[in-house]
Amino acid sequence: MYKVAKASQYLVITGGWIPDMKIAKKSWIFPGQSCTVVDVSPVNYSFEVQAMSAEKLPFILPAVFTIGPSTADDSSLIKFAKLISPHDKHSHHVKELVQGVIEGETRVLAASMTMEEIFKGTKEFKKEVFEKVQLELNQFGLLIYNANVKQLVDVPGHEYFSYLGQKTQMEAANQAKIDVAEARMKGAIGSKLRDGQTLQNAAKIDAETKVIATQRQGEGEKGEMKVRTEVKVYENQREAEVAEANAELAKKKSIWAKEAQVAEVEARKAVAMRDAELQREVERMNALTQTEKLKAEFLSKATVEYETKVQEANWELYKKQKAAEAYLYEKEKEAAAQRMAAEAEYYRRQQVVEGDFYAKKKEAEGMIALAEAQGTYIRTILDAFGGNYGAMRDYLLINGGVYQEIAKINGEALRGLQPKISIWTSGGGGENGGGGDSSGAAMKEVAGVYKMLPPLFKTVHDQTGMLPPAWMGTITQPNE
Repeated sequence: MYKVAKASQYLVITGGWIPDMKIAKKSWIFPGQSCTVVDVSPVNYSFEVQAMSAEKLPFILPAVFTIGPSTADDSSLIKFAKLISPHDKHSHHVKELVQGVIEGETRVLAASMTMEEIFKGTKEFKKEVFEKVQLELNQFGLLIYNANVKQLVDVPGHEYFSYLGQKTQMEAANQAKIDVAEARMKGAIGSKLRDGQTLQNAAKIDAETKVIATQRQGEGEKGEMKVRTEVKVYENQREAEVAEANAELAKKKSIWAKEAQVAEVEARKAVAMRDAELQREVERMNALTQTEKLKAEFLSKATVEYETKVQEANWELYKKQKAAEAYLYEKEKEAAAQRMAAEAEYYRRQQVVEGDFYAKKKEAEGMIALAEAQGTYIRTILDAFGGNYGAMRDYLLINGGVYQEIAKINGEALRGLQPKISIWTSGGGGENGGGGDSSGAAMKEVAGVYKMLPPLFKTVHDQTGMLPPAWMGTITQPNE
């Protein structure tokens, strides 16, 4: 079957060989397919949106929106066909949907603006509302073709715009009075100026005096009129403020009266409920009193003693149970604390052992790397000397400064010994050469021994610190 849609309609085809939906103005409808005609003509929706400004001042925004399906692309028509087309465009469901979107966006935007900003920037406010509403309507495939927002209206009981109009009207009336007064003043001054100019030709000094007097009089009248006007404006403002205060007072009085009535009713009900509770308590106590009286009269002394013993036994059992529970709880806490301390000590020791192991491991790796580097260094030098170990050893000793260090150490050792060398002599030959007698030669030998002893004692004393016996004499000091 072949179908053709009207100018303001589209065909929405679903079914076989179509993945989702097909939008067309004309098409064949095959068996297993379903066709729905969607009307895209726009509809007018009239609303009175109630919103509140940032100062908590409510107002009404009358508006008329012309809304219909968007035909710009197939995706918008598919959204409309899925979500809105099952309902009539004039149905209450669609109207509530559109109204909810408009009211929500208008209230959110109005809550961020003062009443003065809304009133002065009405055009920008309307534009902002339309843009935000259109963003929300896009998800339903709807388009705002036209929007007409009327003048903002006061909510009953909040006459902000009415007072604002009265204020503007009074300001305009006062400004008109001021303009009339200024015109009259200018006319009077001009007349006086012309008279003064005429009189100047006859008597210039007299004319100038009169002109100055007239100017002063005109300025005085102008100032007086200005003051009267300002006083009148202030009186009007005060009257408006008094009226507003009276309205607010009347509103608060009504609220207070309502609250007082509610509190009075609640108080009466509370008194009645309390009275009933007390009466019930009295009756219960009376019943308990009667019961106890009957118990005292009819129960024997043995029963009373039995109950007393039972209560005492129960109390002792309860105390022992609580003591056992407290002891058990204390032991459990101690065990838990010991377990946590053991775990903490184990963790600490584990960390210490792991740290020592890591340090030793890194130290061993460093020693291995150093040994490998030294082995490579020695192997390279030995290869350079052609495998001659003696030449390599001498090179390492010379390069390491070993010979220089040995010489330095030997020199320091000798210098630390500070050796002293003493030379002894028995003097030259005899006076007569070798021709002296034997007794003279013997005396010379004895004299030589005596000459040798002082230097010997001096050397021993310098090297060992030992002094000769007193009977052998003393060492002569240098200063002696």
